[in-house]
Amino acid sequence: MRQFTAVVNPTAGGAAILHRVAPLLRAAGAGLETETGRGLAHAGELARRAGERGRVVLAVGGDGIAGAVGGALSGTGTVLGLVPAGRGNDFARALDLPAAPAELARLLLDGIPRPVDTVELVSAAHDRAVVLGGVYAGVDALANRYANRARLLRGTASYYAGALRAVAGWRPAGYRVTVDGEEHLCRGYTVVAANSGYYGSGRRIAPGARVDDGLLDVVLIRHAPRRLFFALMRELDAGTHVHRPEVRVLRGREIRIEADRPLPYGADGEVGAALPVTAKVLPGALRVLY
Repeated sequence: MRQFTAVVNPTAGGAAILHRVAPLLRAAGAGLETETGRGLAHAGELARRAGERGRVVLAVGGDGIAGAVGGALSGTGTVLGLVPAGRGNDFARALDLPAAPAELARLLLDGIPRPVDTVELVSAAHDRAVVLGGVYAGVDALANRYANRARLLRGTASYYAGALRAVAGWRPAGYRVTVDGEEHLCRGYTVVAANSGYYGSGRRIAPGARVDDGLLDVVLIRHAPRRLFFALMRELDAGTHVHRPEVRVLRGREIRIEADRPLPYGADGEVGAALPVTAKVLPGALRVLY
């Protein structure tokens, strides 16, 4: 029977969600201990220590803690399980995880670990991080920052309000995007290098992306009138925006994103650095229950 260590983000409501799943795990005979992360870096440390003891690590929270825990476990062989309890839960959505506690508990107890890709990011300061969903640079990173600061809105509503605020003050940026050594120029709103197809609480930014194909889908959204961009935003729910001429999709293993002015980039629901950034896929580096 599996032995679990749950690393919980208390600010995302993780404790309440875990409270519904934990009795089901224990009733089946599984061992479960709980650790509370005091931040994303601390959550990663807790995950590594638990993995070194041979335990299955559960990331309980949203995309931030899933990315911090998954990044810390990338390449270690430790098995990761997700208990979605955050604002967006986009990586869990990409894995098609069940929402019902009983179904999720059964998956965690009996599921077979499967390899997924992770993404290594290298910043301008040569800082390194490993994330799960990918990286996005431009107006969507600003929208993410505004959503994270929202107090009265949650989920899709917070991201949509953040996007309205970000687009209202946006001016086109000039991007240089290098995909496996080939340079592409784009002037517009954003560049996304996606491992997961989802971001922004369920928006299908890269509908063709797969978490286990060893590739990143690179989505470039060129400049367009704001009214057209808002129409494109609505199409993100179904992923049909990729058919517009303003949108270009590339694929590759290593992507460098640069811009003609300082722009923020985000990953796994967190925004904290500025371009340039290099994203490199790490094929099959993480074992996940899904």
